[in-house]
Amino acid sequence: MSKYLYSLGVIGAGSYGTALAQSTASKKIPVLLCCRNQDTANRLKRDRENTKYLPGIKFEPSLEVTSDLSHLMDCCKTVLIVVPSHVFASILYDIKPFLTSEHRVAWATKGMDLKSGKLLSEVATDILGNTVAMASLSGPTFASELAKCMPTAIATSGTDEEFIHEIIDLLHTKTFRIYESHDLIGMQLGGVIKNVIAIGAGLSDGLGFGANARTALITRGLAEMTRLGVAYGATERSFMGLSGLGDLILTCTDNQSRNRRFGFLMGQGYKPYEALDKIGQVVEGYLMSKAVKQFSEKLGVQMPICDEVYEIIYNGKSGADAALSLLGRSLKAE
Repeated sequence: MSKYLYSLGVIGAGSYGTALAQSTASKKIPVLLCCRNQDTANRLKRDRENTKYLPGIKFEPSLEVTSDLSHLMDCCKTVLIVVPSHVFASILYDIKPFLTSEHRVAWATKGMDLKSGKLLSEVATDILGNTVAMASLSGPTFASELAKCMPTAIATSGTDEEFIHEIIDLLHTKTFRIYESHDLIGMQLGGVIKNVIAIGAGLSDGLGFGANARTALITRGLAEMTRLGVAYGATERSFMGLSGLGDLILTCTDNQSRNRRFGFLMGQGYKPYEALDKIGQVVEGYLMSKAVKQFSEKLGVQMPICDEVYEIIYNGKSGADAALSLLGRSLKAE
């Protein structure tokens, strides 16, 4: 009999972490959700619902909550990290003392490490070593729809083929499909860059530029994403999939996207800090616009849309001036 009491341990009780835990528990298998804040964990246990992020969705009976990370590591062989990118590395350092040769580590965090400029898979290898089976999950997913068992599909890629198949089987439900990807670099970069492009798309709509401009931003944003990815060793094909084009369309076109809403608010005249305050949750594209700019400059890859989003957020450039800068670039073939 296995010593592991839970089939899955999820670290991070935000909207997406809770949704992934809830979705997996819907198969009536034991899942442990870890919230590091004791008061929040107590509230989740009492209410059997994440009223802050997913109000109205009651926890499955097989979903339990803890604030004890060591307890989670002791009870769960498969660990899924779902936290904002800027705390991803610190979570890895926290779990490292409890890591055994049996543990497998996956993450649904989308982003890059701001300090090192590395992809999260590179950060994970640096901290945990290259003997731990690891996997990344990415794709077009709104947490509330996943938690309500609405049809959703994402992709996963990683360092160990056996673990990839395990995580697919574990998370798969009647309404949640996970596809295997063989491009870990491309899959991660798609999840990073789409958030920056989504800010640009929201900004365009906030300025009242219309559907033509939004579509142009999505299309040329995909070109930028692909160009950067290929320069770093990804395959062009990977950006046509769920973690590239799929996630880009979702994030740029629906108001459930915090990145799109952030851009929209700035297009309506809000300062970046005012827009962040109004949204009240982490906006990954705000942080990633700086990371993408540094990454693209290091590789010598032109990213005009991402560059203009950076200028608006960090240097106070107006959205209208940014649009003129993009339109005024020298003409060339598509």
